[in-house]
Amino acid sequence: MIKEVSGDILLSRADLLAHGISAQDPFDSGLALALRERWPSLVRDFRHHTRSRAVASGDVWFWTGIQDGGGTRKILNLITQDTLGQGSSAKPAKASIENVRRALQNLAKLVKQENISSVALPRLATGVGSLPWSEVSPLIRQYLGDLGIPVIVYTTYRKGEMADEGL
Repeated sequence: MIKEVSGDILLSRADLLAHGISAQDPFDSGLALALRERWPSLVRDFRHHTRSRAVASGDVWFWTGIQDGGGTRKILNLITQDTLGQGSSAKPAKASIENVRRALQNLAKLVKQENISSVALPRLATGVGSLPWSEVSPLIRQYLGDLGIPVIVYTTYRKGEMADEGL
């Protein structure tokens, strides 16, 4: 089941938060920045991972951290954007439909392997990634629609507002 909602994805009750980035993402804008501010260790751990292993577009990187009030928060970084440049001068490039397709396929596999009970994600790859939602939305339906779990798509961001996810 895919449900589109408005609200603050950081307040989601979904088992897993997923979002798109590049392999060399600075986590300095949008949802990535909000995640970095809330869970700084997410970025440290991701950077350590990318220094020790090659990360390709379309890959995913799974992280579990501690919530402020206790419990855990699972976050999946979907590598939807390519990278421009190398080393410290590397910057996120635009996303591609093929990267999104591969990342969503990998997300679907991870949901099954890890017994994820629900997923929340934004309008993937449409911000910094610059893809039109009309091209991304059908891919979300294709790869996540038949997982048998709630998939909550945050189509409109409203800071501090809890969405009616139906969870």
